[in-house]
Amino acid sequence: MTTRLTSSPPSVSRPWFAAALRAWYPHHHRDLPWRHTRDPYLIWLSEVILQQTRVKQGLPYYQNFSSTYPSVQALAAAAPDEVLRHWQGLGYYSRARNMHHTAQQVVAEYGGRFPGSYQELLKLRGVGQYTAAAIASFAYDEPVAVLDGNVFRVLARIFGLSQDIAVPASRKVFQQLADELIPADAPAEFNQAIMEFGALQCTPAKPDCLFCPMQAQCFAFQHGMVQELPVKSKAKAARTRYFHYLVLRHADTVYLRKRGPKDIWEGLYDFALHETDSADLAAPALLAVVDELGGRLATNRAEEPVTALRHVLSHQKVEARFHTVWLAEPLPVAPQETGLQPYGSQEIDDLPKSILITNYISNSGI
Repeated sequence: MTTRLTSSPPSVSRPWFAAALRAWYPHHHRDLPWRHTRDPYLIWLSEVILQQTRVKQGLPYYQNFSSTYPSVQALAAAAPDEVLRHWQGLGYYSRARNMHHTAQQVVAEYGGRFPGSYQELLKLRGVGQYTAAAIASFAYDEPVAVLDGNVFRVLARIFGLSQDIAVPASRKVFQQLADELIPADAPAEFNQAIMEFGALQCTPAKPDCLFCPMQAQCFAFQHGMVQELPVKSKAKAARTRYFHYLVLRHADTVYLRKRGPKDIWEGLYDFALHETDSADLAAPALLAVVDELGGRLATNRAEEPVTALRHVLSHQKVEARFHTVWLAEPLPVAPQETGLQPYGSQEIDDLPKSILITNYISNSGI
């Protein structure tokens, strides 16, 4: 593959690129609420929500968060479970936990005012180069170029960059070129335009090359390499995990527990969990788990069918089986030993849960 740029792009001015983007943007961009504010808090909120999330999915979450927590002080003062509950269904829950921590950091260390420069913004938890550049340019007009998936794609195709965008070392090449291209007099508009151009015009699978204003200058189009650029090595195959949930029930209550750290869905609530290396869980093994939890089975209940659900994450697949277990009496084991506590249906609805658990509850009528 021909590489236009190697270890670093040459320092050559390309004013046509910014001019083309700024001419395209006013006629094609989407009208989104975070584009009508210079408030660094609201800009930050939108960027955190839109990480690894499509605009259509993220928009209602942004509207909910911005109305529920209209200021960084309001978000910082919220209970962690409450924040996770509002985030429910969006996935990548570490974003919500980091977001809450960052809000508290801004209040405690910066007097409730976001840092006013790119370098200072990088000191905030969960704020990386992309988010810092977005806030710095959109709120403070600092000429720092954003670099997200859309920008990688646009730059790779138009300028013929063949560096693997999945390799961290490649970022320097793309960042250097993007910083060279951004106009000092309109950094916010440029950053919005290049991301929008990648989202709407220079799309991953079916870019609109026929009506592209940069068709004549585009390296990929001119060399028939639109589908080959950008270069991105394949991620490792996702592993499969087998979760056997014991839905322990007694009277009108169901037992749930809060998930601990160092695993998926940290801080969210689910049922008693027994993980195995198989989709099957024999009756004796299930009874052994119930016994270990201190439970005693009700004898007047018919066995209920097992519910099977699959949930696919970015790095793993969860094959879940839900086993309904009716108890003759409440669990005698103290919650601090098992983490399990009884909840009524309204209480369960208020708990932050993964989409897997939410789907099960919705379908089971709990």
